[in-house]
Amino acid sequence: MSRRGRRLSDEERALWDRVAGTAKPMRPRRVASMSADPVAKAKPVTARPTPAEFHIGDLARPLTAMHDLAPTIEERLASQTVRMDRRAHRDLTRGKLTPEGRIDLHGMTLAEAHPELIRFVLQAHSAGKRLVLVITGKGKRVDDHGQIPQRVGVLRHQVPHWLTQPPLGTVVQQVTPAHLKHGGMGAYYVYLRRPR
Repeated sequence: MSRRGRRLSDEERALWDRVAGTAKPMRPRRVASMSADPVAKAKPVTARPTPAEFHIGDLARPLTAMHDLAPTIEERLASQTVRMDRRAHRDLTRGKLTPEGRIDLHGMTLAEAHPELIRFVLQAHSAGKRLVLVITGKGKRVDDHGQIPQRVGVLRHQVPHWLTQPPLGTVVQQVTPAHLKHGGMGAYYVYLRRPR
């Protein structure tokens, strides 16, 4: 038989009060009267204030720019070692050298641009040219709402990669972004090796 839910009768309560009255409390400040009804001890329930309306992300700072962990083309090209004469490289980056040839890949697809770039660079190398200009354009900025961000200017990102791979990697000595007067971020200087 469980004694947990059983209440004391009036006789038992009176007996308990007499015994409890003779006892000396061990901790006087924590003494609680057993005669009080447990229901009466409960604090009245106060209405809690309703919280203000909240939506996830309300307190987050707005994104100012998309995060891209890969280095930019400019950072990649700037970090590569200079494989040409330092004085010529300095003049090249300042826009003081004039390109001997140019190709405009503006508006082409990757499938159209790659063979054209190979043909142009190999012909320029066989003709003995040292500096050519490859114009890619900056690329169109479109709203990107996908899960995976897309880079702006597919050709602009792909051309430096093509210039380091065969068959062009054997004839290209240095690739640098063009000076503003030759196209800036939408073009590259391609410095070719001397023909053998």
